[in-house]
Amino acid sequence: MTVSVLVVDDQPLVRHAVRDILIAGGLTVAGEAANGLDAVRLAKTAEPDVVLMDLRMPELDGIAATALICAPNDSAAQPRVLILTTFEEDENVVAALRAGASGFIGKGAEPDEIVRAVRTIHSGEALLSSTATRALIERSIRRGGSDPAARWTSALALLTPREREVLVLVAEGFANAEIAAGLTISPHTAKTHVNRIMAKVGARDRAQLVILAYETGLVVAGA
Repeated sequence: MTVSVLVVDDQPLVRHAVRDILIAGGLTVAGEAANGLDAVRLAKTAEPDVVLMDLRMPELDGIAATALICAPNDSAAQPRVLILTTFEEDENVVAALRAGASGFIGKGAEPDEIVRAVRTIHSGEALLSSTATRALIERSIRRGGSDPAARWTSALALLTPREREVLVLVAEGFANAEIAAGLTISPHTAKTHVNRIMAKVGARDRAQLVILAYETGLVVAGA
């Protein structure tokens, strides 16, 4: 299955290098953008499957662009956003995840890792760099950076005890097969639980489930 990617970075050398990596990895490049404004525009017109987004750009940064691209709309082909960052410990990554990004990867990653990351984000099956992501979220919350949205808190009340149990495991970085083994259920049932949780709380993917679990206190930072 062909996956189309919009490459967004204000440095031409980085854009061109990433474009070549993606093409060599069997992916299609739907377009390139040098700033957040062009990224938002091309996300609508080029209809990529994944937007590979830089954080620091002129005119509109990656966080704001991600929020606009991931905002609820009537489009059936809304792309997923993968943050490509120089500093994986940058707390702006957490802001981008809150804005709707599905994960992140460092610019120092090997070419095959970047291609694999795009395919993983497109599949929606796993959160990239889950350990680093959880560490970032934990630091942000401990420093008082968490401001849980009311919809997260109210949505949490909709979950059954089993769904809360599954949500905790998702937040701890377990894949569906691992959740199934831990709870002695089938992988299909585990996937169904995860999908129902996302539908109930209005989450796009597992990345937002991790944010939800930490920001509502279901999973305690540092515990």
